Amino acid sequence: MCTVRKPGLLTTVQDEGRLGYRAYGMPIAGVMDHFAYTIANILAENEPRAAVLEMTLLGGTFHFATDAYVAICGADMQGRLNGRRINAWSSFHVPAGGELTFGYALKGCRSYLAITGGIDTAPVLGSRSTYTRAAVGGYKGRALQSGDELIIGGGLRIPEKEKVLSYRFFPHYDTEVFLRVVLGPQDDFFTAAGIATFFNSIYAVTRRNDRMGYMLEGPIIQHTHTADIVSDAICPGAVQVPGNGMPIVMMVDCQTTGGYPKIGTVIGPDLNKLAQAKPGDKVRFVPCSVSDAVAIAKNEHERFAEFIAKLSLYKK
Repeated sequence: MCTVRKPGLLTTVQDEGRLGYRAYGMPIAGVMDHFAYTIANILAENEPRAAVLEMTLLGGTFHFATDAYVAICGADMQGRLNGRRINAWSSFHVPAGGELTFGYALKGCRSYLAITGGIDTAPVLGSRSTYTRAAVGGYKGRALQSGDELIIGGGLRIPEKEKVLSYRFFPHYDTEVFLRVVLGPQDDFFTAAGIATFFNSIYAVTRRNDRMGYMLEGPIIQHTHTADIVSDAICPGAVQVPGNGMPIVMMVDCQTTGGYPKIGTVIGPDLNKLAQAKPGDKVRFVPCSVSDAVAIAKNEHERFAEFIAKLSLYKK
């Protein structure tokens, strides 16, 4: 049992996402940073799709009634176990009665707390992910609150040794991120100058960003004639450009259809970078071919397989 003493700014139960239901209007939801989430579950020796806690900007405080084994990955939220500083990208034992506390993110935006056995909430449409806009999944369909009690899954052996991810695999959460983009499907709605502006300009993350989308601010991207289309399918990574010419990058909680033209789509692995960006951080878009996007995604899957097969972790 894990009790929430303080929930932080926005802490939710998330897993890989609710796959296969977008045709019925249900967003994917799930974790914003798949890399940090996956490594956290590997460190905790969980199943790949186990549910974790996703903390945003300000972490929470959690009390463990019984022995537990946990992993922390993602933004450095100054974690402490019973007052002792702990490091991100590591896993360790929490004794019965232990308390984990987290503060503001020093670098990055989101941190993931994986507990061996996973967070055991009732699955909805095959996922434990929280989609707060519809109060679906997770813990009562909402962000965590003080006093919430989380049940931890059983049946898994608690690891004996602490582990840490090799430093060479650490992602760097810089204040300027480069996002690779495949053009289309409505790039013909933009002038050549507009597309050049998109790829050659610096945009800033505004305060109008959340799990649904990141609204950016910078040079205007010029349309050919209109900023409206007949609503069609939209997915995480899609870059919509409404009438004001400012790009909006869709994230995991995005709607399933949209009526603004999409100049391109950010490739999946790079959405992890944007998920860790804060207001004021800079964004640059880089052109990417479909074949390169496929190769990058394949390389990421192979890297995860390497972590699992060889446990590219140094034991303390």
